[in-house]
Amino acid sequence: MAWKLMFASAVAMAARSVPYAVAKPAGKSFVAHASDLLPLKSTPINPDWIVSGNPQARTAEHSRGHDEASLTAIWDCTAGEFRWYFGWDETVMILEGEVHITAEDGTERTLCAGDVAFFAGGTWASWRVDNYVRKVAFLRKPFPKPLAIAYRLRNMLRNNGNQGIAA
Repeated sequence: MAWKLMFASAVAMAARSVPYAVAKPAGKSFVAHASDLLPLKSTPINPDWIVSGNPQARTAEHSRGHDEASLTAIWDCTAGEFRWYFGWDETVMILEGEVHITAEDGTERTLCAGDVAFFAGGTWASWRVDNYVRKVAFLRKPFPKPLAIAYRLRNMLRNNGNQGIAA
């Protein structure tokens, strides 16, 4: 454990010495679309995950981060019940319709238009769509544990020990 902390400290110190912006990222720096005009493509739900009904899902990618570690998409689905595995951290905002969610820990919640929810990468949730749901999804690949620890340590050092939000 001690060597991990020492390694994380070394990485954090190295990260502090690297300038914030080495070079401008290639590609687009601003992307804007009307969410209802993005062309949705069929993205079938894994048949092993479907509990009942015949839910039909579609997705349209809106944008992707230059580092390929983040993605924004529009997703919709017709009636049905299924389990969903979140491979990435995902924050959703319901744009239309509603969905009944049951998280792994048994927490139940109905999300309606305007509601925002977070699903941690590596978790499952049950989704029940009675009619239709449309959402915007903000996805981010989680950092590996050692890198996440180093990142948090770097932020603590930058903020003199404060745990606030930092870039």
